[in-house]
Amino acid sequence: MSMYEAIKNFAKQFEYEPKIENEKSLRKYDKFIVAGMGGSNLIAGLLKIRNPGLEIIEHRNYDLPNIPKNQLKETLIIANSYSGNTEETISTFLKAVKEKLPIAAVSTGGKLMDLARKHKKPYIHMPNFNLQPRSATGLNIKAILKIMGDRNGLRETLELANSLRPYQQERDGKALAKKLKGHVPVIYSSQKNFPIAYNWKIKFNETGKIPAFINNFPELNHNEMTGFDTQDTTRDLSKNFFFLFLKDSSDNLKILKRMNVTERLYRERGFPVEVIILNGKTPFQKIFSSLIFADWTAYYIATEYKVEAEQVPMVEEFKKLIK
Repeated sequence: MSMYEAIKNFAKQFEYEPKIENEKSLRKYDKFIVAGMGGSNLIAGLLKIRNPGLEIIEHRNYDLPNIPKNQLKETLIIANSYSGNTEETISTFLKAVKEKLPIAAVSTGGKLMDLARKHKKPYIHMPNFNLQPRSATGLNIKAILKIMGDRNGLRETLELANSLRPYQQERDGKALAKKLKGHVPVIYSSQKNFPIAYNWKIKFNETGKIPAFINNFPELNHNEMTGFDTQDTTRDLSKNFFFLFLKDSSDNLKILKRMNVTERLYRERGFPVEVIILNGKTPFQKIFSSLIFADWTAYYIATEYKVEAEQVPMVEEFKKLIK
C-alpha cells in the first residue's frame, strides 16, 4: 500500500478485531512493559496520555529493562515488532522466556511469531497490509489493548473508525509542508503530550527524510530556549529552524502560559512558529487526529523535496551492515 493510501485509509485500521492465540496462558495484569523499536513502539506513550495512571514502560533496547526480577514477575512484557524480525525485541522475548517471566507477542509474522508458537506464549498475529510500522499505529494500539485486556480502550478505538476523517486534514498538511520547506522542524509539547511530539518527529524523519527535533515544557525553558537567544555571531547556526508548538487546552495553565511566552520570545527573535491545536472529544481523538495531520505534513514534505515517502533505505542498509 502506498503511503498516500495508508494515510487516506488510516481510520479503517480501527475496525480491526484482534484475536489472542494461546489465550488460556494469559492472566490479568496491571503492569506492562512494551518492548519494541522505532515505529513498533509508539503505542505505550500514547496509552499513557489517555490514562496517566497506567503503569506501562517503554523498552527500546536489547534484553530486559533494569528492573528487579520480583517486579518483572508481576509485569506483562509485550514483545511488539511489526515485522517480527526486530533483533532487539527478539532478544527481549528470549530473555523473558529464559527467566520464566510473563511474556506475550504482537507482530505480523516473522521470527517473533515462530518463537511465540514454539514456546506456547500468548500472541496476536496482526494482518499484514504492507504498511510501514509508523503507519500501522491503529492496528497496533488495538492489538496492545487486547493483550492488556482493556475493553474500554478497545471500545473507544472502535469509535475512531467513524469519527476520524483523514481526507479533511490533507489540505492543512500540504500547506504546513510548504511552510516547512527549507527548514528543520523542532516540535514542542507539554510533557504529557511528548509521545505525540515524538510521533511527529518519527514521521518527519522516516516519511519526509529530514532531520527533526523535539523537547517539552517546562524543561526546555531551563536550557534549550537559551540556545536560540541568537546574536550576530550565532544567528547562522539556527536560522533554518522552524518551531511547531503542540497546544492542548487540557494542559496545565502554567504550561500553556509558558508556551505562549516562549512563542512570543521566538517570534521576536525572527524564528517561524506554527501553533498546532490538539483537538478531539476524547484523548484518542486528539492523539490520532494530530498524528494524521503529521502524516500528511510529512508526506507532502517528501513531495516538496522529491524523495520517496514510504521506504527507509538507510535503515535497511544499516541492518545489513551490522549482521
